Amino acid sequence: MSEVAKPKDNNRFRKDKPWDTDDIDHWKIEEFKPEHLEQPFTEESSFATLFPKYREAYLKETWPLITKSLEKYGIACVLDLVEGSMTVKTTRKSYDPYSILKARDLIKLMARSVPFPQAVKVMEDGIACDIIKIGNITRNKERFVKRRQRLIGPNGSTLKAIELLTKCYMMVQGNTVSAMGPYKGLKDLRRIVLDCMKNVHPIYHIKELMIKRELAKDPKLATESWDRFLPQFKKRNVKSKKKVIEAKKEYTPFPPVQTKSKIDLQLESGEYFLNKQKDSKKKH
Repeated sequence: MSEVAKPKDNNRFRKDKPWDTDDIDHWKIEEFKPEHLEQPFTEESSFATLFPKYREAYLKETWPLITKSLEKYGIACVLDLVEGSMTVKTTRKSYDPYSILKARDLIKLMARSVPFPQAVKVMEDGIACDIIKIGNITRNKERFVKRRQRLIGPNGSTLKAIELLTKCYMMVQGNTVSAMGPYKGLKDLRRIVLDCMKNVHPIYHIKELMIKRELAKDPKLATESWDRFLPQFKKRNVKSKKKVIEAKKEYTPFPPVQTKSKIDLQLESGEYFLNKQKDSKKKH
């Protein structure tokens, strides 16, 4: 008889952590300060992006503000009007390794017609950006324009509703949708945009997000599934008329029989000659 295996006591390896108290928020993102970097960066990192011709005047006007805002993070920026490009790069004063990626997002948003006061917010912690490409989803130009207009809605009402529910900024421009905000909101916004271009109206997602927002206020429902509260939208495919499959005709080298004219039919029945007799009688 083999001995019964004793349950493992893993708690014997665990030690007390007097520094780890309940009042500490482990999910809080601490601010990255210059003193946290022990040594400056050994190599330069840079990103560049092109911008359209119509943005040149605005970028030239706001470039001093962009330079000033990036100086706080020790990042240099260059505007090349000849080539039509913007470049950001790290310097010896750079202290936050992630700031160069934030600066890259900033120039991307500026190139896509996002105004500077809004685009500069991407440099803050907890704010990210997402540029959603929608041009290659629908090939039909008229259908594409119609579905893109659904994202804006009458007088921009749909766009405002999406921004309020996702807590994100959204701008529809050409073949892209530029969005910036918290990560969770960006995830919901991307789903709304892509589904809209695949012929699912944004109002369905707006209703769902509104219900979720109300359910989140109730602490009793925090651990429960919300599926029973969410609306279930079913696709209604209207059945097209069944095409009548014609029987395959046998091939013949002869041309089809010519249909008889009205005179031919009258000759066969004799009506043609009777009509002639009636006409001759009328003349006499």
